[in-house]
Amino acid sequence: MEPLDLELDDGEIELPTEPMRLNLGPSHPAMHGTVRIVVELSGETVTKADVQVGFLHRGFEKMCERGTFTQCFPYVDRLNYASPLLNNVGFALAVEKMLGVTVPVRCQYYRIILGELARICDHMVCSGAMCMELGAFTPFLYLCKAREMIWDIFEEETGARVTHSFGRVGGMAAPPTSDFKQAVRATLPAVLALVDDAEKLVVTNRIFLDRVDGVGIMSAAEAKALGWTGVCLRSTGVAYDVRKSHPYSGYDTVEFDVPVGSRGDCYDRFMCRSEEVRQSVRIIGQALALLPDDGPVNVDDPRIVLPPKDEVYSTIEGTIQHFKIVMEGIKVPAGECYSYTEAGNGELGFYIVSDGSGTPWRVRIRPPCFANTSGLAKLVTGAMIPDIVPCFGSINMIGGECDH
Repeated sequence: MEPLDLELDDGEIELPTEPMRLNLGPSHPAMHGTVRIVVELSGETVTKADVQVGFLHRGFEKMCERGTFTQCFPYVDRLNYASPLLNNVGFALAVEKMLGVTVPVRCQYYRIILGELARICDHMVCSGAMCMELGAFTPFLYLCKAREMIWDIFEEETGARVTHSFGRVGGMAAPPTSDFKQAVRATLPAVLALVDDAEKLVVTNRIFLDRVDGVGIMSAAEAKALGWTGVCLRSTGVAYDVRKSHPYSGYDTVEFDVPVGSRGDCYDRFMCRSEEVRQSVRIIGQALALLPDDGPVNVDDPRIVLPPKDEVYSTIEGTIQHFKIVMEGIKVPAGECYSYTEAGNGELGFYIVSDGSGTPWRVRIRPPCFANTSGLAKLVTGAMIPDIVPCFGSINMIGGECDH
C-alpha cells in the first residue's frame, strides 16, 4: 500500500486553518481586576490582542461631583486599593493647590512615611501575585506576611487596614500616634528580610527566569509614546520619578535613588519593584528622623479644617464651623488645576475644576494604570499564551483606577 502523501498533490496534505479567538477574563484567575483580553491565536502564538477595560463601572469622577471635596476621600481610597494612602495624599495636594495652602512640616513627613509604607504594600502585592501566577506560591505568602505587618501600623494610625479615608484637605485626620516611630522602625527590618527571602526564591529559579527573562520587552521610545510612567517606564531605562523630577511634600529633603532597568521586560519590572521597596525604606528612615514629635498636622484655618469634637459639642463657634464644612463643603476658589504625584504605578494626576462652591464642578483622574495597560497588547503580540500571565502581572493593572 502506497503512503497517503504520495497520492496527493504538493500542498494538499496541509489542511486549511483559521485563527482561533480566545477570551481571557473578565473573570479569570490571572486577571488583576475585571478586564477582558480577546486574543487571536495562530497555534500557541498570539497574533492580535484586544485589551478591554470597563467592566467595573466604578463612576468615580461623577460620584466626586455629587459630594463635597472632603467626601471624595472614600472614593479616592478605592481607586488603587493596594496603596490607598497615596491616593489620599494625591487628592489632598490637588485641592490644597487650588486653595493655595501648604500643610505643616509635621504633616508633610507624616504623609511621606505613610505613603512610602503604602508603596511598599503595593509593590509586594504586585510581585507576590506575579510569582503566584507563575507557580511560585511561597514568595506570595512571604510578601503577604510583610504586608500584614505594615497593615498593623496602618490600623493603629488610621483605624482601618485597607481603605483608610485618612487624608484631609489641609492635613490629616489625626496626628501620629505616640509609638508610631517605634513601630515603623521595629517593622521595617522584618519587612526587608521577607522581601529578600522572597526574592532569593525566584531570581535564581530556572522556571521563573524562563517565564520572565526576555518576555514582554518594551523599548523606552515606545513606553514614552504610550504615556507609561512608574516602574513600567523606569524598567525601560528612563529614570522619571515625580518625587525626583517635581518634588512635593518634602521629597526634596530626603535622598534616594531611582532604580531603572535596561530591556523593559518582565524581569526588569520585577527587579525594579524589589529595589524600590528598599529605596522606600531608605526614605522612611530619613523622614522618621525629620518628623517633629509635636506640632500641628493641619493648617490653622477654620474654613478648611474640621474643629475638634469637644469644641463641636461645647462651643457655638465649633458647631457652626463643623456645620459649614460638613453641609456646604470647603469653599474652593473658582478655577482649575492639575496636580500629580508618584503613586504605586506611576504618575497619578487629578484635574479639578471648581465653580467656587463646596462641591467640585469637575473631577478627572489621570490613572497610571490606564496608560500602562494600553501597552499590554504590544507586549503580548507575537508571544505565547503563557507569556500573557507574567506580562499582565508585571504591569500591575488595578481595575479600580483603570476603569474610572
